[in-house]
Amino acid sequence: MPAPSPFDDRPLEEAASAGDPARAAEPDPALVAEPDPALAAEPDLAPAAGPDPDPARAAGPDLDPALVAGPVPDPDLDPALAGEAETAPEPTLPEAVRQRITALSAAALPGLPADEIPVPLRRVARFAPNRRARLGGQAIAAQLAADPLFRQRISSRIVSEAGDLGAAVAGGLAPAAADPVEVAALAYLVRPDGWRDLIEAVGESVRAEADSAAIAGQVRDAEQRAARAEHDRAVAKVEADKLRDELARVREELGQLREEARTASRALRETQAAHKRAADLLATEKGRAAKVTADHDAELRRLRTRLAEAEAAAASGKQNAKDARSADDARLWLLLETIGQAASGLRRELALEPTDKRPADFVADAAADRPGALERSRPRAQDTDDPGRLDQLLALPRAHLIVDGYNVTKRGFAEMSLEQQRKRLVTGLGGIAAQTGDEVTVVFDGAERVHGLPPAPRGVRVLFSRKGDTADELIRQLVRAEPAGRPLVVISSDREVADGVRRHGAYPMGADSLLRRLSRS
Repeated sequence: MPAPSPFDDRPLEEAASAGDPARAAEPDPALVAEPDPALAAEPDLAPAAGPDPDPARAAGPDLDPALVAGPVPDPDLDPALAGEAETAPEPTLPEAVRQRITALSAAALPGLPADEIPVPLRRVARFAPNRRARLGGQAIAAQLAADPLFRQRISSRIVSEAGDLGAAVAGGLAPAAADPVEVAALAYLVRPDGWRDLIEAVGESVRAEADSAAIAGQVRDAEQRAARAEHDRAVAKVEADKLRDELARVREELGQLREEARTASRALRETQAAHKRAADLLATEKGRAAKVTADHDAELRRLRTRLAEAEAAAASGKQNAKDARSADDARLWLLLETIGQAASGLRRELALEPTDKRPADFVADAAADRPGALERSRPRAQDTDDPGRLDQLLALPRAHLIVDGYNVTKRGFAEMSLEQQRKRLVTGLGGIAAQTGDEVTVVFDGAERVHGLPPAPRGVRVLFSRKGDTADELIRQLVRAEPAGRPLVVISSDREVADGVRRHGAYPMGADSLLRRLSRS
């Protein structure tokens, strides 16, 4: 059984099936059901037809039908050597030889009859010539290594097109003047006696050429560096001559400037002495004027201070009276507002409804039977997913609704993208805020992954946890920041979040309660 090609990208079990005649005649289900993405990208290619059921006709008119079942060894070849040839691994091909084999096979592939082209290559055969080797090269190489019958068919066509060179290589000869890469490619396809030695010799030739090119490049680089160094030295010498001339000119100008500086220094000392005398006279006059101005300013400040104290005393009296009255009004208003909202909230919290029953009616219901009276069902406790319970909590005065964003959206809108989930949830919370007038805050994970968030509706606060933190921790911080006694409703189906906020006095509700409430809006 021939070993897989070094550039065969199929699994080993698929490549191994090439030596089995029964498996070689069958198309690979993986290759038929799941074509290469590059091949599937061709919009104008229809799925390839299945293999011809007649093996004799699939072999072609020019080939022995016995080849359909697998390659037939040369009867003149020693059986031991034939077995070694079949089990010998595929040689490692130089890159240039591999590319030439792919190019030759891709060019000859459309010339084969449709029933002689393997199933994985039928789409490749319909590609444009300039794309066939580039997009189908791996499939062609894998088929050449795994399918001896296909390699025989394609090599026959390539050898006939190569003319004298192909005939010489098929006979086991390598013309000295021929391109070694071309000879190695033909030898791999035809596989005459000694074809492995030809490929190995080409590999050594390619490596020798690469090493020679590298050495030549290093020599060229060294010569270029030496030329640049010589040029730089000549330029540096010219620049040094210029600098010496410039230095002599600068020294001459420096001597002239030193003489001018000594003359200017004498004139400056005389001018400074005259300026000092004028400055002393000016300072004396300024001292007298400053004393008079200081006395005037001191008197003006005393008068302004007395006026400011009088105005402050008058304003303080007015403000104290106004503050006292405002404080009394605020305390009275807050007391009345607190009593009213507390009574209303307590009535809603206790679910007290107007009743026309009397205590005796309750005693009669509990201790006596009434003829014809219908049996009433017992009241049911409301669970954490009951939207009615959520409505009761949102009706409490100054309630604050805190929502674990992705915990709700992934339960209700998991089929949408994250951006659409956020938009739908925030829009629905805007409706709740407009209906109840409550404070609403929704918290999402990961602000660094959010782009293009639309503005939040009025009354809804949208928060994102910072990098390294989670939305659960941000929700706990929001709950801990609220004053004791304020109604806080936290929407999350995360049990850890619910237990954490319950310890701080909040009301945890499941995500389904909010989803049901949003579905009613």
